[in-house]
Amino acid sequence: MKMLISFAALFLSVALLQLSSGGVGPLDALSGIQLEFTTEQIGLLGSAHFIGFFLGCWWAPRLMGTVGQSRAFAAFTAAGAIGLLTHMLIINPYAWSLMRIATGLCIAGCYTVVESWIQAKATNKNRGRTLGVYRFVDLSAALLAQMVISVLEPASYVSYNLLAIICCMALLPLTLTRTPPPEIPKAPRLRPYFAVKNSPLAAVAIIIAALSGSAFRMVGPLYGERIGLTVDEIAWFLSAFILGGAIAQYPVGWLADRFDRRLVMIWLSVATIISCVTIIATQSSGRIEILLSAVFFGFTSFPIFSVAAAHAHDFADSSERVELSAALIFWFATGAIASPLLASILIGLFSPSALFLFISVGHLALIIFGSIRMLTRPSSHKKTGFVYAPRTSFIIGHILKRRKLEDK
Repeated sequence: MKMLISFAALFLSVALLQLSSGGVGPLDALSGIQLEFTTEQIGLLGSAHFIGFFLGCWWAPRLMGTVGQSRAFAAFTAAGAIGLLTHMLIINPYAWSLMRIATGLCIAGCYTVVESWIQAKATNKNRGRTLGVYRFVDLSAALLAQMVISVLEPASYVSYNLLAIICCMALLPLTLTRTPPPEIPKAPRLRPYFAVKNSPLAAVAIIIAALSGSAFRMVGPLYGERIGLTVDEIAWFLSAFILGGAIAQYPVGWLADRFDRRLVMIWLSVATIISCVTIIATQSSGRIEILLSAVFFGFTSFPIFSVAAAHAHDFADSSERVELSAALIFWFATGAIASPLLASILIGLFSPSALFLFISVGHLALIIFGSIRMLTRPSSHKKTGFVYAPRTSFIIGHILKRRKLEDK
């Protein structure tokens, strides 16, 4: 209980940030549809978010070292609020892309501050529970954020103003806490090729995981609108994906700790392709069938990132874990930047089903590459304990490093 109280301000800030940043993605897609943006322009908004996300991951540790955690958190939150408030002042998809870069910068920067605080304050006795609560708060808020669009009117200043207010509210718990800020962790070097050298399969799997998740979350509202879902149903559709991913963490983690992780990734990709086919097959069926297929899709595709990260860490020394985590986040951002735009272009050229055909092709490539890697490299004999790995900041590597050292 003392642990929960000591981290309450951090967890509350995380929840508010997720509500704000998680809600703007689907709201932008629905607003773009109402304002008659092209499918490509709607996809560009999702890609712009992840450009800001990558910039925030890279810049935040350096800004914290210059002005401190609290001021850095305030600066990033202000950037996010400005991005939200200016949406309805300039109705232009390319201007909105710049605003989405600001919101992406906000979420990555603020998560970096929060995770540096957790990394420094968590002890050996409570680190596992702290990460468990952090995971629960993060996923619960992400789930709730998708439902926000069911009560927000698209292309409305009031809607964006409410999200901006929630973003600003995230300032209060962290900046008013009595807990003194911790020592600022050293910013990791960004060496993307290090992840490829360490485990080519993990790097490819991270990109495919980003391709699946970011395309679905950023372009999913467009898909839902094209197949005739109402706004409320689109909110449930997006939430079902996250719910499936949350449910999958324990059983997939259990499998990943007991079997060859490459096989787990390959079979998850096989199941993801089946789930994509299921979604396409049920898009003209009842709403329950569509929601269940979205849960199935989240269950199969969402945990691939964590399995790939665990597989990469199996081949790393303790001194390499921070830089490896930073490199993996880089490859995640790369896939996440490209996929919403590519998916939206394919939907515009063909049909809504092209979204899931695009995702299926990516997972087919992972199956083929994973099979080749199994023939060319033996599995690691040492396994680090499976840990849910959020796609949040470069600092997460510091937390996971200490958790993995404790598991030995």
